Amino acid sequence: MARSDGGNSVEQQLGPSATAALRTSPVGSTGRAIGPIVRVPTLERMTILRMDNVGIVFDDLDAAVAFFVELGLELEGKMTVEGEWSDRIVGLDGQRVDVAMMRTPDGHSKLELMSYQKPTMISPEPKNAPPNTLGIRRLMFAVDDIEDTIARLRTHGAELIGEVVRYEDIFLLCYLRGPEGVIVALAEELS
Repeated sequence: MARSDGGNSVEQQLGPSATAALRTSPVGSTGRAIGPIVRVPTLERMTILRMDNVGIVFDDLDAAVAFFVELGLELEGKMTVEGEWSDRIVGLDGQRVDVAMMRTPDGHSKLELMSYQKPTMISPEPKNAPPNTLGIRRLMFAVDDIEDTIARLRTHGAELIGEVVRYEDIFLLCYLRGPEGVIVALAEELS
């Protein structure tokens, strides 16, 4: 396996599925196309290895954890973060934050759920912003049974924003409002 700058193999940096895709693609390890396919970036030029997690701040961390556990995420662990090093990262002096790290069942994505003990958390305006508001608006999850998932999430306060819609014969889709107004989109692939 080819090595990169850090001495880690490509598979260690990108994971086995990405490495397999590189091996089976019509692009060689040099990044040169075989045939009419255009040149793609080589691993030596890549900046991002993966998206590690998305952080979301909640007033009630336990309720947020329960919501995402009900959705199917797994709690990896909880901890409290504070200290000069973390103050410098987030730019808040004297901050103290409780963190719960959640992992999707496939292990490829994570949510970092946070609740600040200090400084006092602030709410955006409007609290339940519509889907066309600038900034991060939603998280989307693939589910096996959209109606069952909606029913289970409703017990944790989730509310449908619109309705469940069938997109052609491909998906059932919907938007729900979850804890702190976070929009969670669900997609059930139709067979």
